[in-house]
Amino acid sequence: MLQRIREGSQGWVAKVIVGAIIVTFALFGAESLVSYFSAGSNDVATVNGESISRQAVETQVQRGIRSGQVPPSQERQFRGQVLDQLIRQRTLDQYATEGGLHISDDQLDQLIVSLPEFQDQDGRFSDELFTNRLAQAGYTPSSFRRELRADTLRRQVQQGLAASTFLLPTEKARLTSLQQQQRTFRYAQLTAADLGQPVAPSDADLQQYYDQHKEDYRRPEQVKVSYIVLNQEDVAKDVEVSDDQLRQAYEQARADAPREVSHILVTFGDDRTEQQARERLAEVQSKLSQGDDFADLAREYSDDSSSASKGGDLGAIQKGFFGDSFDDAAFSLDPGQVSQVVQTQYGLHLIKVTGVDIPSFEDDREALAQQVKLEQSQSLFNERVQKMTDDVYQAEDLSSVADELGLKVQTSGWFSQDDGGEGVLSNPDVAAAAFSPDVLEDGYNSDVIETDDQQRVALRVVDHREANTLPLDEVRSQVESAVKAEQTRQQLQELAAETVASLRKGQAVTDIDWKQAENATREADGAPDAILQEAFRLPHPQDGKTVWGHADSQNGVAIVGVESVQSGDADSDDADFATRLAQRLQAQIVIQGLTQTLQDEAEIERN
Repeated sequence: MLQRIREGSQGWVAKVIVGAIIVTFALFGAESLVSYFSAGSNDVATVNGESISRQAVETQVQRGIRSGQVPPSQERQFRGQVLDQLIRQRTLDQYATEGGLHISDDQLDQLIVSLPEFQDQDGRFSDELFTNRLAQAGYTPSSFRRELRADTLRRQVQQGLAASTFLLPTEKARLTSLQQQQRTFRYAQLTAADLGQPVAPSDADLQQYYDQHKEDYRRPEQVKVSYIVLNQEDVAKDVEVSDDQLRQAYEQARADAPREVSHILVTFGDDRTEQQARERLAEVQSKLSQGDDFADLAREYSDDSSSASKGGDLGAIQKGFFGDSFDDAAFSLDPGQVSQVVQTQYGLHLIKVTGVDIPSFEDDREALAQQVKLEQSQSLFNERVQKMTDDVYQAEDLSSVADELGLKVQTSGWFSQDDGGEGVLSNPDVAAAAFSPDVLEDGYNSDVIETDDQQRVALRVVDHREANTLPLDEVRSQVESAVKAEQTRQQLQELAAETVASLRKGQAVTDIDWKQAENATREADGAPDAILQEAFRLPHPQDGKTVWGHADSQNGVAIVGVESVQSGDADSDDADFATRLAQRLQAQIVIQGLTQTLQDEAEIERN
């Protein structure tokens, strides 16, 4: 794939794009590293001595929540899944490194250029799409580059393993026959309504079940806390900003805002000299002075074939995209103005700014006010954080601290360290502070906890209860529901077994609502999955006799009777699909085996 990208990326535009990627990373790389590591580096796990930071986990968690893929209510569960995934990835990364796998910076740049997520409707790389989509996903260019490199190397490992799997011709034929097999069967579902009388578990039944499943009703150690929250946004509300400050911020934002530009490129070297190129652009400038349209001239004169057909339009660009000389010209022009001749490594340009990609001042006023207030409030916020830190350390409660800072003392419900509380209390650092010895055992206020750049939290435990098994009286309704479900299923299984025994003897069975499935495949949509699986598990009918069985289903227990089986055609059009499917399954098994082996052999410590 990278070879095809390389072969198709030799033109001027491709070189500009690759160069722009490098410039973009150069501009944003240092910032991304600072933002990535500044929030703390305490490790949550180590894999063969390499650490996985808490920040790395939280970055992935917040990325999943912001993208809408993970409901906030599942944040805790998702955090554990993220850590498991990072451990698996780290073992694969180490395996790839030890195996000598490598991807160069040039290959990585060209891979990014080829990604359709960053291409416009004409299939060209778009810096605007690149920046916006990374921001939406919670990435900086540097962090995205780092993760893409690691992911590409992991895929090299997985693709190498997948390519090593194969099937023998006899296996392919047998697989296709089984995969394309069709079965005709009937089935009926037995539910609680089919029992003679409702299940009514006794107190002894409840007690026995409770004694056997006490771990299911164990409550972890929990606390209630009082807490205060200091937000910079609240501090910023008291800051007054003038119209001049807003306009100054707007002009600064406008100076750096993306420019919508068009250009006319004239190259020189093999086909023409630099002087000839300059004379060609002088001809263009003369026509522009006579009122000719820039777009029409771009179509006629520009050597950039990808933009010439669109009147030289390059879309919106940010600083650093085409280099300093191009930027100096483009970002010094007002909309409608055309530059003098600009020389870059790609040739000579005339640049026209067609617009500035920024809302009007009035449309942007509210956002500007919030931005300026936050900037103006930074010093005051830092002062209040310092006062909060001093007061929390010295005070024997939180009320006096809250009064000094104009904050509200809030009280939580019960929560455990693993599950956390609601809102700011779901932050793992906050939950950990609540269960620290100084706070939980000695009764002190917690330290001031930084949950993000603009928020600080302090807490104090107000109530505590040890982990214990809840008594039966408190969980009786849950236990009763579980016992009823278990006993109902047991009785339905007994009824199904009796019914199947009668059917096998050829005895008539009444009061059963049969449903028919004709020539069903393994992927049939009509029957529930559990019933379909039982139908394809049962042996082939012999001498025209139906083969009977039963299986648990979603709503109870199902009786299944297979009437006929038709083998699949090994020469059918779907044979290749079945083969590819089997090879993918084999590859998955091999890859899963490798990742499991790597984890089993690794020295993994979870903190």
